[in-house]
Amino acid sequence: MIDFSKIEATVAIGMKGGTGPVKAWIANDGAVKIMKSVLPQGSSIGYHRHETNSEIVYVISGTATCTLDGMEETVQPGEVHYCPQGHSHGVANQGKADLVVLCVVPETK
Repeated sequence: MIDFSKIEATVAIGMKGGTGPVKAWIANDGAVKIMKSVLPQGSSIGYHRHETNSEIVYVISGTATCTLDGMEETVQPGEVHYCPQGHSHGVANQGKADLVVLCVVPETK
């Protein structure tokens, strides 16, 4: 079991070339990274490529604007954005409320 309340949060400013702060609680066993992240209004995780892993982004609350291989999509609570290995994506909070997501990043190489 992963209890995010027992993990110290980290804050990254301009994560992966994005804008604003991203607060994250990260569990990483070397094979899979599982993160709960909060992006305040106007914050983003910059557009980046997944060479050795894929990423699953489950929206808990707020609205995510995700870009996958140059195509933009809106992801609502209860929906998932998926970036397969070898593809590029970014995640932004263009809404008025905090964006809270659960991300799973399994390493494949």
